[in-house]
Amino acid sequence: MTWNRGAERLFGYSAADVVGKPITILIPDDRLSEEDEILSRLRAGDRIDHFETVRRRKDGEPVQISVTISPVRDEAGRILGASKIARDIGAQQSAHARQLLLLREMNHRIKNLFTLIAGLVRLSSRATKGGEALANELTGRLQALARAHELTLPYLSGEADVANSTDVRTLLTSILLPHDDEIEKRISVTGVHLPLCGNALTSVALLFHELATNAAKYGALSNDTGKLKVSICERDSQLHILWIETTDTLSPPVDRREGFGSTLERAALQGIDGSLTREWLNDGLKITFSAPLRSLVV
Repeated sequence: MTWNRGAERLFGYSAADVVGKPITILIPDDRLSEEDEILSRLRAGDRIDHFETVRRRKDGEPVQISVTISPVRDEAGRILGASKIARDIGAQQSAHARQLLLLREMNHRIKNLFTLIAGLVRLSSRATKGGEALANELTGRLQALARAHELTLPYLSGEADVANSTDVRTLLTSILLPHDDEIEKRISVTGVHLPLCGNALTSVALLFHELATNAAKYGALSNDTGKLKVSICERDSQLHILWIETTDTLSPPVDRREGFGSTLERAALQGIDGSLTREWLNDGLKITFSAPLRSLVV
């Protein structure tokens, strides 16, 4: 019934070309069934938001679009037709594809780097008297770091069922495993398994990698006697994590300068609407972290 200038630019048809004709002139033959589903939902009064599909220009070329479709009603509420808004997302999808390609290449190079370093450790141990035990320990920690890295980019494997997701406890365990002592088991991670995916996975991974690094540099994991206990729970639609370091050699907070780690921490918290507080104790450090559950799967 109507056809604006945006539609002319997107599909190549003038208003005179299409007004009065069926919408199916824009739909490729292999996607005609989509229109039946759309009409069925419109008759039920549904609104369709950001439906991504492919349509056909006047010159026959395909165009990738995102469509929002709303029922049009009369004063009595009866559905008379539909209002469709189509947006060209071709450039956006091309950019996304390029980004995935770069991420896959980066992921591949990082994996190779872990393998290379592990190989160098093994080679060095052969020329060092009594170096086998150290080499085995370092190799184990490198492998644990590699597993934690893979958890942050699972969708790059191409497995649709992974869907870029894991859970909070699994991620925390993987991040902390390289810092653990296999004999005394100084690190404990307990609590519920809550889903974690999308952008939240990266934010949480970066945040707790930073906390683990600080613990290894200044806190409980920087010596042979310190202990770390992490507990995870769900309460009032919030994720709550209690991180307790116990040690007698904790560096006082006044000795530390704010740097990139602090900036990274704030950015990660902002990305998941989270909060984090520190309480310095006589024998260690208590960190309390919380975030809404809804922010963990976006």
